[in-house]
Amino acid sequence: MTKKSDPDRFMVTKDVLLPGLMLALLVRWCVAAYPYSGYKKPPMYGDYEAQRHWQEITVHTPATSWYQNTTQNDLEYWGLDYPPLTAYHSLLMGLVADWLDPESVRLFASRGYENESHKMFMRWTVFLSDVYFFVTAVLCICIDLERVKVKEQKSVFKRTDLSTVLFLLYPGLILIDHGHFQYNCVSLGLFLWSTFFVVAIENDVLATIFFVLALNYKQMELYHALPFFFYLLRKCFIGVPNRGKISYVVHNFNKLAVAVVSTFIIIWYPFSGSWDNIMHVVHRLFPVKRGVFEDKVSNIWCFINVFIKIKSVFTNEEMVRVCLVTTSLAVLPSCLDLFMRINKKKFLLSVINVSLAFFLFSFQVHEKTILLVAIPVAAHLPQDPFMCFWFLLVSNFSMLPLFIKDGLIIPYIATNVIYISFYSICLKLAQPTSSTFSFFNANRVYKVVFPSKTENSVLLNLLSANFFFSVVCMIWLAFAAVYIEPPAKYPDLFPLLISVYSCSHFLLFFLYFNYQQLSLPKFLPVIHKVKNK
Repeated sequence: MTKKSDPDRFMVTKDVLLPGLMLALLVRWCVAAYPYSGYKKPPMYGDYEAQRHWQEITVHTPATSWYQNTTQNDLEYWGLDYPPLTAYHSLLMGLVADWLDPESVRLFASRGYENESHKMFMRWTVFLSDVYFFVTAVLCICIDLERVKVKEQKSVFKRTDLSTVLFLLYPGLILIDHGHFQYNCVSLGLFLWSTFFVVAIENDVLATIFFVLALNYKQMELYHALPFFFYLLRKCFIGVPNRGKISYVVHNFNKLAVAVVSTFIIIWYPFSGSWDNIMHVVHRLFPVKRGVFEDKVSNIWCFINVFIKIKSVFTNEEMVRVCLVTTSLAVLPSCLDLFMRINKKKFLLSVINVSLAFFLFSFQVHEKTILLVAIPVAAHLPQDPFMCFWFLLVSNFSMLPLFIKDGLIIPYIATNVIYISFYSICLKLAQPTSSTFSFFNANRVYKVVFPSKTENSVLLNLLSANFFFSVVCMIWLAFAAVYIEPPAKYPDLFPLLISVYSCSHFLLFFLYFNYQQLSLPKFLPVIHKVKNK
């Protein structure tokens, strides 16, 4: 049998990569065969209708009225509430839809349009967007992951083929985009491209441009903004020559500022005719009136609301200020550490910590927003397989009430089984003598990845038991949510239990990932210094 130290075991294996990619794409298309959000549920239908309606509005009305309440654009019926890049994407798809099936985007008359051929068209738009933005970014990040593992402990999770397929099989994004129906793959793909330019290419200008594009596709990318800001700002001070220090720092900063401002100007140009147009867009992007949360979401405010009815104690404006303060305090340690003790390895951990802090403490959080944390965690999985895998299972579980509502329980079970099975296969390749159910054993996983750190570890054995208990409880809660009728007095009992249970996990993960970041030593990125003249 081939030994674990054999270099051939860590080469890109096309025999695994290509079938694995095909499997990940096939899973997406199989999920797409199931119902979508709002299927046959008038009068508002759901997110599928929202995306179709945006195509209708962008095709038939001028850009200046996309975010304004007019006779042709009723904002009460799925008004646009994402930044301009989403609107341009909707316009592009709407023009194609108008060419293929004009009835699907006919103004007013197409509301609630449900047609099998149109459903196929809409599913294809998500599928191609996913392949073009998200899959390509994941592949590049995983290729770089294997390329840079010099002088580090080799891990089967860092193989390009296995890490790519494991990343792409994460059930959460598949179920939300290809089942529920959204285009998170675009903004998250742009975010991953930006991350790739930071950690792999070290091209700060391209990283800035791609992140601004992600932010202008979905405003929730603000969850990721602070780590990019502090990391790139700190890099402006690195490699400063003995002479002309100030001018060198200003030059570095100006390059990034020009990239940000010019990208924003290009994207927002159609709305720049008046300040009123711009403010209409801003008000649509940040709706205070919706309240601190709508449905049951696995964050701290929904948790507290079980004991203290927040909405009856505080006004929306007061809760905005409370959320601002608590979120700022939660992200402060990670951001300061990244700035003061800059380290390229800290960057992704800081993205995880800051986005998780926003999810737990910020205002107007949706259950789907956990994807903004899950994708950075999936990118970090090869470095910390067990804890990241655990987090990803919980993140998917936290959205279960939404999947039940959409009729996606079978895809939920199937995608989780596939994901867990492939993770177990990775462990089997790393340790051929391990049990089939080795994903329950944290100690065994860490011996595969970090053999020098796990000798006689009672803590990891305890962690294994906690993981087993966590998974068993998730299975029982899922079973109860699907098959047991809640008491008439508490119709939201199981969604609430799922949100509280998931939130308790996320709080512990928040402490864990912050500890991981803060425990890393300072290590300046390798940047060539400018020679003195």
